[in-house]
Amino acid sequence: MSTSLSVITESPCSLDADAVVVGYHSGADGPEPASGAHDVEAAYPGGLARTLSLLGASGALEEVHSLPSAGATTAPVVLAVGLGPVPDGGAPDPDHVARAAGAALRARPAEASRVVLALPAGTAELAGAAATGALLGDYAFTRYRTGEDAERTPASSFQVVSAADGAAAAVERAEPVAASVNLVRDLVNTAPADLVPEDLAGVAEEVAREHGLDVRTLDEKELAEGGYGGIVGVGQGSANPPRLVRLAYSHPEASSTVAFVGKGITFDSGGLSLKPAGAMDWMKSDMGGAAAVLGAMRAIAVLKPKVNAVAYLAIAENMPSGTAQRPSDVLTMYGGTTVEVLNTDAEGRLVMADALVRAQEDGPDLLVDVATLTGAQLVALGTRVFAVMASDDDTRDSVTASAEAAGEAAWPMPLPEELRKGLDSSVADIANVAGERWGGMLSAGVFLKEFVADGQRWAHLDIAGPSFNQGGPHGYTPKGGTGAATRTLVRIAEDLAGGAQN
Repeated sequence: MSTSLSVITESPCSLDADAVVVGYHSGADGPEPASGAHDVEAAYPGGLARTLSLLGASGALEEVHSLPSAGATTAPVVLAVGLGPVPDGGAPDPDHVARAAGAALRARPAEASRVVLALPAGTAELAGAAATGALLGDYAFTRYRTGEDAERTPASSFQVVSAADGAAAAVERAEPVAASVNLVRDLVNTAPADLVPEDLAGVAEEVAREHGLDVRTLDEKELAEGGYGGIVGVGQGSANPPRLVRLAYSHPEASSTVAFVGKGITFDSGGLSLKPAGAMDWMKSDMGGAAAVLGAMRAIAVLKPKVNAVAYLAIAENMPSGTAQRPSDVLTMYGGTTVEVLNTDAEGRLVMADALVRAQEDGPDLLVDVATLTGAQLVALGTRVFAVMASDDDTRDSVTASAEAAGEAAWPMPLPEELRKGLDSSVADIANVAGERWGGMLSAGVFLKEFVADGQRWAHLDIAGPSFNQGGPHGYTPKGGTGAATRTLVRIAEDLAGGAQN
């Protein structure tokens, strides 16, 4: 069921809806109404802030209290959500608004289908953040649920209260972006038996048909004939053969091209370098990079920025069997570089290397790869921040800025030249892992850089932790697949179209 979005300027008190969401800050003497909440505050018997104080509310970010409206609003339910301390300068952080909206929607009663968002929306950016957070927070993955758990459906409508210039356009943009993120979440959450490489390629082809993207899929025979040694090598241990999908979007007024490459390991057992059981149960998420690239291309096709975009989904299942690649095997990658495989659980960089070389044949002005690449990323940056490495500091910083503008947490990281020596092989051009464990996230980036031509602007996003939330839900982030990096890729394309990434 689709959700309608609209921007209104009327008081939230008189709107025909099932629930009204208002924001509160944490003040010195208890909750203080945020911008957008004052009409409800004034109409509530005794004041809503006083009632919230009696309930022990503090206004802390993402704190939610669901209350009967007591006649203050036409809607029977008021969802009061914390926005944290009163911000300096008056305007809250857009991400705080998005997270608050998401937390409120996660707490909405199932029957509250028509929701009014009376959160701070004094600018178009804030209005868009409220809509985005609500759409992302209202997500639920119910494919395998039965009974009552399978019955929760998305809200049917959101009305964002805002009089800001550009608010309608910002809210309109939120829908395809959030829908694309939620597609990524669905794919990551799907059981790996239901999403083998052929299935993921099929979803990409369906998205392409629906949204007017050019699409071309290489099967296992074409990959072998084309010299894609990395993808073939990783996939050869599985009964489900690999795929490489190319998607393309073009705009008649575009003057720049961006290329995206996504790691699509639909399940990662580690291959013959088998993972321990405790590290394997969430490896259905190892295709999160390819899913993010697919989601971004879907959103780009709807938003139509003045840029050309091509995308490669490098898809395989990494399984142990009598046909699996072995530690000490040597692969010839697309383009001719030879790689000694010292650890079959470092498979993502192998499929990515093939796709990176192929993507450069499209002549992109900017090349960005996205991968759940290393456990070392979690050690370095935790579960909510992804890493950005790049061919040069300016590219790294501009991609990090795009992530920040998109509302995603990213951190710039280096690619130290001295780590390259650790990847030396005694028999091939390069080994797929370093001889020492330190700096594993960075050495993986250094490996990928070997497959990027000098002068090519390139960025590598390691999203291993942020792509899959193993803890409890928070803000607009559910448990399980998160859709990490999707919004960043969309913003990168938009920034390139506007000249910010040139």
